[in-house]
Amino acid sequence: MSIALQVTDLSKTFPVGKKLFGGAKGAVKAVHPITLSVNTGETLGIVGESGCGKSTLARMLVGLIPATTGQIEIEGAALNTADPADFGKRIQYVFQDPISSLNPRKTIRQIMDAPLKLLHKMDRPAREKRILEIFDSVNLRADFLDRYPHEFSGGQAQRIGIARALAAQARILILDEPVSALDVSVQAQVLNLLADLKHEFGLTYLFISHDLAVVEAVSDRIAVLYFGSVVEEGRAEEIFANPRHPYTKLLAESAPVVGRALGDPEQGQAELPNPLNPPPGCAFANRCPYASGQCRKTVPVLEQIGPDQRVACYHPLPSA
Repeated sequence: MSIALQVTDLSKTFPVGKKLFGGAKGAVKAVHPITLSVNTGETLGIVGESGCGKSTLARMLVGLIPATTGQIEIEGAALNTADPADFGKRIQYVFQDPISSLNPRKTIRQIMDAPLKLLHKMDRPAREKRILEIFDSVNLRADFLDRYPHEFSGGQAQRIGIARALAAQARILILDEPVSALDVSVQAQVLNLLADLKHEFGLTYLFISHDLAVVEAVSDRIAVLYFGSVVEEGRAEEIFANPRHPYTKLLAESAPVVGRALGDPEQGQAELPNPLNPPPGCAFANRCPYASGQCRKTVPVLEQIGPDQRVACYHPLPSA
């Protein structure tokens, strides 16, 4: 199976504050060096608490913010120093808030027209034909094209956002909380649409969400992020059914399930590490019931622990 996306030692550090005579007072490592791959036609789910680095990682992948270190390869082509237009042709972003991600001063036709004109240099007749084809694929009427974003519901606006990403003819879509702002019934419609489009166009997805049930349902594999690092990665059916990292287990147990009592509200609720002064060793140690002296001294690295599972933990949970 070919690799659609390969990320090697990708990290992001943000300077914080300014000194009187220039320079930064400190720095926050939003994303520690991450190495992962996504196979062609696969959906990789990325989960973790707010502030764990999910959206920062996604924005680096599409070139919205530059990486501090590391390399991004799409189908074997390195994109770290590539022309931004080359990014747009290969990978696109679907935003969490569908309405605010669309330019309120432009009609939907103008929004759809831009990537076809700027990225692919299509003439007007070709653009018109392609836009109608894409709108048909996302189940939207052609008369919507002459309206403005504020005239649409959240579900319709998200379909337009997906259509805009498809207009660039990218093979990889970054879906950053694509259904969290929608009603439950509309969420199901959009998720079904994404599944259909994946098969129709041979797409590869990175699906970011805090909703563990949604991620588990749509993903082939899952990467769990904590404090800017991948702490566990594996097949979706294994990650939450048989978690090997204590943080993954905490995430799975914190998700509400009908008929199951909520866990102890005090469990795992120690303060998150200070990003300006991160602790030595494992960042999860202060919240982990299994932490040892080794955990508080050196950072664990991702290691293979099963046929399709990797975990960064000195004391992984036993296999079920």
